[in-house]
Amino acid sequence: MRFALFGNTYETYKSVHAEQLLRILSHYGDEVYADPDFYRFLREEQPFAFEPAGIISDLTGQDIDMAISLGGDGTFLKAARCVGKTNIPIVGINTGRLGFLADVSADEMENFFAQLHEGRYIVRERSLLELIVNDDTEHPAYALNEVTVSKHDSSSMIAVRTTINGEHLATYMGDGLIVATPTGSTAYSLSAGGPIIYPQADVFVLTAVAPHSLGVRPMVIADDKTLHLSIESRNGSFLVAIDGISCSYPEQTTLTLRKAPHTIRVVKQEDSTFFRTLQSKMMWGTDPRE
Repeated sequence: MRFALFGNTYETYKSVHAEQLLRILSHYGDEVYADPDFYRFLREEQPFAFEPAGIISDLTGQDIDMAISLGGDGTFLKAARCVGKTNIPIVGINTGRLGFLADVSADEMENFFAQLHEGRYIVRERSLLELIVNDDTEHPAYALNEVTVSKHDSSSMIAVRTTINGEHLATYMGDGLIVATPTGSTAYSLSAGGPIIYPQADVFVLTAVAPHSLGVRPMVIADDKTLHLSIESRNGSFLVAIDGISCSYPEQTTLTLRKAPHTIRVVKQEDSTFFRTLQSKMMWGTDPRE
């Protein structure tokens, strides 16, 4: 098989698992193509020799069977951005803390890749959000987890005027607004009080961040709707974060959000279920008295 390898480039001690992973893949005669950032990191930080079959940053048009994310969920999101519209499935090897997307632990690598080479795995489709800024449909951005609109400073609120299919929904006053996919419902949206959404549900969730109103609650909407956001801010600017990567925009900027025309394919272990992941990763539904 031909794999594209992405990895955590911030914490050296976590990359120790890269040597084990590369040994496993070598055992099966697989070809490994490395993300340039991760390759540079391994060459500088790790004592073992690593000579990939190639260095690739853009997977478009590449003959790759699967992408591997070695790290936490942040590394997985980077891999998803690089995979883009290629339809290449991604497997996440978790060397981080939670690992909700990257749910194959380092201890499970040996067994997982044995099963993978036997065809014993499942692939789940995850929907994406498409973000269009100022009606620039030629350069959309995509989010696997969420798009967050937030204030640019720590002192004043922003107002996020929100319409759905042209109908006014609400003007959210507070620190910001999160628009999350079902995948992102267990990320920032959950921390802000949003609901857990089943990954294959055809919905989005709108979750206000520190709303200045007792009547504002998270809202789940069908993902065939189009959202338009316009923002008022006392300092004349605001932040937009796409899966955690932020950009600043002037107050006059308009945002359009809708379901992306493509998905991200996530590789799971054959016995993996969403509810089991909730229970093991987030202690969901568990009773400490038992």
